[in-house]
Amino acid sequence: MGVWIDRLLPLFGVLLLFLAWWLISVSGWVNPVLLPTPFATIGHLFSAIFAGTMMVDFNATVLRTFQSFLLAALIGVPLGVALGSSERVYRSVEFLIDFFRSTPASALIPMFILFFGISDISKVIIAAFSALLLILFNSAYGVINAKRSRILAARVMGANQWQTFKDVLLWESMPQTFIGLRSGISIALVIVIVAEMFIGTQHGLGKRIIDAQQVLNVKDMYASILITGILGYVLNMLFLTFEKRFIHWSGK
Repeated sequence: MGVWIDRLLPLFGVLLLFLAWWLISVSGWVNPVLLPTPFATIGHLFSAIFAGTMMVDFNATVLRTFQSFLLAALIGVPLGVALGSSERVYRSVEFLIDFFRSTPASALIPMFILFFGISDISKVIIAAFSALLLILFNSAYGVINAKRSRILAARVMGANQWQTFKDVLLWESMPQTFIGLRSGISIALVIVIVAEMFIGTQHGLGKRIIDAQQVLNVKDMYASILITGILGYVLNMLFLTFEKRFIHWSGK
């Protein structure tokens, strides 16, 4: 019984949110035109999914998110591990990494539009750039902060620099790297949504949200926001599950 209660605990917050949403929408505190009930919103969401219109925008956003994430991961992980393996090299570029990592990605959108136009490529590159910095930072940090006892043990047993890197440093950096990957795909989704809102596109959840807001189609706006949140949550949980399954030595 206790196990089932523990498993159902995450649903408590969801039920609380929907209860508060329902109470506010039926209380008259807010114009019902501006805040439909959660039941009306969920009903509209399922109607849009079964009609196929929502899935077109959903698929476009998912595709852009994974394209930008894969681009960031393919560059960020090797580069971060390489920089982290030489702390002096990393320190020499640390300011640049922290500077761009601290700069809101949305502030860089006009610059990327100037270079890449308003095509799908610009949306992918903007999101990839934001995710790249997080992945690179965490990968480098994981290598730099690898347990010195394991490095020394490998060297005592006669491992050369390359063997120490591939058999110790690389594996030691994995837990921190996965934190970067999980954060990277989340920020990629956020920036893709923002880019779809403000850079011309035919399909995407961001465009759907801003279009619905402009014509006061509030049910569609809230339904699109809801499915965006569900997408972000599912992506995060997938990475957490994968991390627990395959990076089982984390913290040991």
